Formats: sequence, C-alpha cells, structure tokens
Amino acid sequence: MDSLLNTGRPPVFCPGCSHERVTKALDKALSNMGLSGDKAVIVSDIGCSGLFDTFFNTHAFHGLHGRALTYAAGIKMAKPDLNVIVTMGDGGLGIGGAHLLAACRRNLNLTLLILNNFNFGMTGGQFSVTTPQEAQVGSGFLNRLEKSLDVCDVARSAGAPYVSRCSSYSSDLPDEIEKAVRFDGFSLIDMWGICPGRYTKRNKLTPQIIDETLAGFPSCSGIVEENKRKEYSHNYREIISKLKKVDPPRGIKAEFVFPESDRQEVIILGSAGQRIITSGDILCIAGLTAGLNVTQKNDYNITVLRGPSISEIILSPDDIGYSGIEKPSVIIALAQEGVDRRRYLFSDLAENTLIIRAAGVDTPESRATMLDVDLKARGIKSQDWALASLAVMAKLKKVINADMLNAALKLVFRETVLESALELVNRVEL
Repeated sequence: MDSLLNTGRPPVFCPGCSHERVTKALDKALSNMGLSGDKAVIVSDIGCSGLFDTFFNTHAFHGLHGRALTYAAGIKMAKPDLNVIVTMGDGGLGIGGAHLLAACRRNLNLTLLILNNFNFGMTGGQFSVTTPQEAQVGSGFLNRLEKSLDVCDVARSAGAPYVSRCSSYSSDLPDEIEKAVRFDGFSLIDMWGICPGRYTKRNKLTPQIIDETLAGFPSCSGIVEENKRKEYSHNYREIISKLKKVDPPRGIKAEFVFPESDRQEVIILGSAGQRIITSGDILCIAGLTAGLNVTQKNDYNITVLRGPSISEIILSPDDIGYSGIEKPSVIIALAQEGVDRRRYLFSDLAENTLIIRAAGVDTPESRATMLDVDLKARGIKSQDWALASLAVMAKLKKVINADMLNAALKLVFRETVLESALELVNRVEL
C-alpha cells in the first residue's frame, strides 16, 4: 500500500523533533496494514501533536485540547468499520485525564498515541503532568511541587487492556503502532520523545538517555492480561440484540385547529409540588395536536421539594429559532416563589398579555389584563392548579382550546389518572 502522507501538507516540526519520526512510523504502520485513507481516521486536539490530522490523506477530526478521546469514541460508535487513531501530547493527556480514564474503562476499539515530550512545547515549555520534578521548564519551580504521572500505570489501573511504552526513536516503532491498531479494544502507546524547541534547551535528553531510562521501568509492552475483556461496541451490540425491542414513539396526529394565528408564548410561574413541568408538557403536546412547533424550557431548584418551579412554553405555526420568551401571551401566576423569580418580566408586559393569577399571589404592577381565579375556594388542590389554569385557557380559547387539551391529556395519562384529569378540566368554571 502506498504512503498516506499528505504531500500537499508535509510535516512542519522543529528540526530534531521526535514527532516527525512518529509521523513517518504511523504512515509505515498504516501502509503495512494495507489501509486506504477512507478506512482510517486521525483524531487530534491542540499542541504539536494536534497537527497530525493535516499530515495524512485520511478522515480527520481536530478538536479542543484534551478532548480528542471523546470525539474518537463518537466516531467509532457511529462508524465501527473505521480504524480510529488518536494523537495526543502530554499536555492534552493532563487536560483530558478524565477522558483517558473513561476510555480505559470503556474499552472501545481506539488507539491512543501519546507523543510524550515532557512539556507544553507549543505554548512556551511549561510543565505538564509527565515533566520530571528535577527538570528546568518555562513555568519556574512549579513542576518541583508535583509528582509526575506514569500514564501506563494509570491506564492499567483504570482497566486498559493494551498498554505499551517505548521510545519514539525505536527502530520497530511502526510494528509497535501496528500491533496497537490491530488490537481489538482500547490500546495506548506512551511514546517518549524530544522537544528541541523547548525542553532540551534547558534539559539534557537524548535518544540514548530515553532508552536507558525506559530500561529501568517495569516491562510495559502490550496486552494487560488482567484487563482482557470484550471490546465495548461488540459487547454493547451483543447485549442489545438480546433485549426486547422497544416500540417506536407514538406519533401525534395534527387534527385540531389552533385558535390563534401566530406564535404564542406561555410562562407558568409556580412552586415545587404544583406539577408545573408536567403541565408545561401537556401544553406542548396540546400544541402538537394542532400541528404546531413547540419548545419547553424549565427552571426549578435542585432542592425539588421547595422553591420556584417555572415552565416556559412556545407554540408556533412557524419554525422556532430561539426558545427564549420576551413577549409572553399568557402568564400563569400560581405561587409567589415563581413570580418573584421572574419579577423583571412584568414591567414590560403589554395589554394583550393575559395574567391568570391564583388567589393570594402578589404580582408586580403591569399593563397586562388580569384574570384572578380562586382555585382553592373551588376545592382544587394546589398540585392541580397548573392543570386547572390550562383548562381556563382552553375555555377562553386563549392559546389552546378544549379539544387540544383533552387530546393531550389522553396522550399523557392512562386510566384512573386520566379520568381524574378530565373530570378536573370539565368542572373548571370561569
């Protein structure tokens, strides 16, 4: 197989940079495997190693610093026939450490080439997670305060089934890369190299020193027996093939006429326990029964049982490009917590905005049209006020009508709950 190197964009590393050797070794490995450019994808991030995707006539993806493994995982899951190779420096390794751990645990069939030259070479020679503590680097003494990371130890403990460490100057580097790429699972090679532009200006490091240092490390040359297991995507597909098929979502037939002619924006202001979000769902589904485009955006406290609960809903016959609400058609004010959370809205309301306000709720002064409803006096519990307010809107034919609301309830609820919901809606009086 011919070389996959991009002759229109040859490698442009500093003279003596080990990255150029890795570039050629990777090309040799891909050629030995007989891979064509459409069968491989190189994923990179930022730094000198981030240039690799431009040097090959393959598929390529260039992303944010430290995030290359996340993109690679998505590519491999979507296109399992591709050989996905990630190039990452020791800078990206530190920044994306959590993603490395996830890749080791997951065991998706990816190959990670770590071009380890012990510093952030592109941005000034600052220390990285692999910089030796005794090294002189561009970030002063800070590396002396931190223990350097042994990525192979970390990868093995995180569950990586294939871990190798070698010199970028090794004569059999193409073979090392080929073995890793051919491995059916997550494979990692920690390639030690030299950064002549930054690191070796202050620190003595040669291919011979790299070899001598590596010789003092425990053997790390491929398959990790205790971590051998099924590759993630094969295992995933095997499991889901045995699961019961899930029925496709039911379609919602557009059968009713929207009582309005243009976009309508509704804000439900309530508190925890009032089923505000559920009522927002129902309103959206009611819109779908009239063939509308809908959006819902919710705001509530993480405390769940206390605090404001707000749902913002848009129903429109046209596409909705932005889900923010600026000119609400209806505001449903059911609890002081929700109103206080959105007090800024009221001063700019127009007269054609309808406020449906529960008794006891204080709203700021506005020009909007006010409709006070004493739901408690009608024997309606607080958790049903939001649904009752939708019934008020339906009876007014404001935003929705009774047919739309009843159809939405039948799509959302089943049996006993549906019965009580329909009974509630039918007994709401204006």
